[in-house]
Amino acid sequence: MASFVDRVVLHVSGGTGGHGCVSVKREKFKPLGGPDGGNGGNGGDVILRVSAQTTTLLDYHHAPHRHATNGGPGMGDWRGGKNGETLILPVPDGTVVKTKDGEVLADLVGEGTEYIAAAGGQGGLGNASLSSQKRRAPGFALLGIEGESSDIVLELKSIADIALVGFPSAGKSSLIAAMSAARPKIADYPFTTLIPNLGVVQAGEVRFTIADVPGLIEGASEGKGLGHNFLRHVERCAALVHVLDCGTLESDRDPLSDLAIIEAELEKYAVDMSYAGVDGEVVPLNERPKLVVLNKVDLPDGKDMAEFVRPDLEARGYRVFEVSATSHEGLRQLGFAMAEIVKAARDAVQTAPPKVAPPVLRPRAVNESGFKIRREEKNLEPLFRVLGEKPVRWVKQTDFTNEEAIGYLADRLAKLGVETELFKVGAKPGDTVVIGEDDGVVFDWEPTMMAGAELLATPRGTDIRVADIGDRPTRSQKRDEQIERREAKAAARAELEAERKAGIWTESVSGRRAQAIRESNLDSGDDD
Repeated sequence: MASFVDRVVLHVSGGTGGHGCVSVKREKFKPLGGPDGGNGGNGGDVILRVSAQTTTLLDYHHAPHRHATNGGPGMGDWRGGKNGETLILPVPDGTVVKTKDGEVLADLVGEGTEYIAAAGGQGGLGNASLSSQKRRAPGFALLGIEGESSDIVLELKSIADIALVGFPSAGKSSLIAAMSAARPKIADYPFTTLIPNLGVVQAGEVRFTIADVPGLIEGASEGKGLGHNFLRHVERCAALVHVLDCGTLESDRDPLSDLAIIEAELEKYAVDMSYAGVDGEVVPLNERPKLVVLNKVDLPDGKDMAEFVRPDLEARGYRVFEVSATSHEGLRQLGFAMAEIVKAARDAVQTAPPKVAPPVLRPRAVNESGFKIRREEKNLEPLFRVLGEKPVRWVKQTDFTNEEAIGYLADRLAKLGVETELFKVGAKPGDTVVIGEDDGVVFDWEPTMMAGAELLATPRGTDIRVADIGDRPTRSQKRDEQIERREAKAAARAELEAERKAGIWTESVSGRRAQAIRESNLDSGDDD
C-alpha cells in the first residue's frame, strides 16, 4: 500500500445555499402581521490550509471527493437558516494547486497559508427581505444557489534548501542519515529510496534542510527507472549536491561519467515556469549552485578514485569534497559549505526588493450593462443566448413553480435592460432565448412582460402576466386594438361635426322632448 503520495486530483464542491422562507406573521387580533420569512444560510467553503502535521497527500488519494455542508433553509418569525460549515483540508507545506490544464492557481508555502478551492453558494432571500412599500406581502422567496465545484490537481514540492542528486546506491540516503536525524531506508540494492526524504542540518548558526530524492539513471527523462517524477521536490532548493560513488563495483561506471549523465538528465528536466519564487524568477536546475561530493572514500579503491578525479572536477570549476557517510570523514566541511550557500541565498532574498506589480484599477465602463447577448443558430432557427453573472444568478434563484417569482424575475431582467438589448440585436416575438450556457433556461420570447409586478392587484403567489399565457394578447394584437379604438373615436367626432353643421345642436332640450312625444303619438295612431 502506498504511504507517500505527492500528486492527486481532488474533486471539491462548496455547500449549497439554503432556500428563503415564505411566511406571514400571525398573532392574536392581528391575522396578517406582514411577511416574516427569513433568509437561507450560505453554503460552506472548501479551504486548503498548510499544516505542519501533514507531510503527504495520501488522504486525498483514497478519498478524492470532498464536499462542504449546505446552508439551512430560512424559517418564519424572521429566523435565518444556519450557514454551512467550512471544510478545512490540511495540505503539506509546498503544495501547488493547479487546474487539469496545468494553470497554477495557488502556491501554498508557509504554515497557515490558505486557498479557497470552492466557495459556498449564496442563500436565498426570504419574503421579508423582498418586501417593499409597493410589494408589501410577497408570496415568493428566492432559492439558494449551488456552491462552486471544480477538479483541481495538488502537487507537493518539498521545502528544502539543498538537494542531493545522483545515481542509485551512490550513498545519498546514508549521507542524509549521517548529517541529520533523518532515518531513511538504506540497503545494498539499487532504488532503495522510493520517496523523497528530508533532514535538518545544523552548521554553526545556520539551520537548513536537505532533500534526498530517488536516484537518477541515464534515460530518466524517457521514464527509465523512476524517471523525473520526484525532481519536482528539488525545484525550490537553492543548490544541488552531486553525490558521486567512488567505490562502485560496476566496471562501466566512474564518477566523471556519472556526473555527465546526471547533468544531462537535469538539463532535460523542465522546471515549472508557470509560477515564480519569492524573487519573482525561476532558475533551471542545471543553472543553480552546485557542489560535488566524492562519497565512500573510506574504501581503498574509493580513496584512490577520489584522488584521481578530483583535479579534473576542480578544473571544471566545481567545489569538491571527499566524504564518507560511514566514517563521517569530511562531513563537517561539507555541512559548512552547504550552510554558506544557503545563507547567501537567504540574504539575497531578504535584501532584494520585492517585485510587486502595481495595482491596476479598472472601473466599470459607463455603458457596461453587466451582460451580453450572443446570437446563435439552432436547427436553422435563430437563438439568442443571454450571458452575464447577474442574469444567470437570478435564474438560479427563481422558483419557476411560482408565478409571482417569475414576474419578479421579469422585472429584474427588464430593469437590467435585457429586453431592450434583445430588440437591438434583432430578436422577434417567438424567438428562442436562453439565459446561461448549455444548462441554461430556455423560453420563447414574448416581449409583453412589462415591469411593475408590485402594482398588479393579484393574490399572493400569482401574476396576471404569466397566468393564462395562451390567452394573453401579443404586442401586435394590442396595437391593432388601439388603432381600432382611434378609428372609432374619429368616426364619432365626424358624426358630431356633421350634426353641428346641420343645426341639430341648436334645438332646445324641451323642443326635442316635445317632438319625441308627437312622433310617438303619431306612431300609436288615433283610429277613432
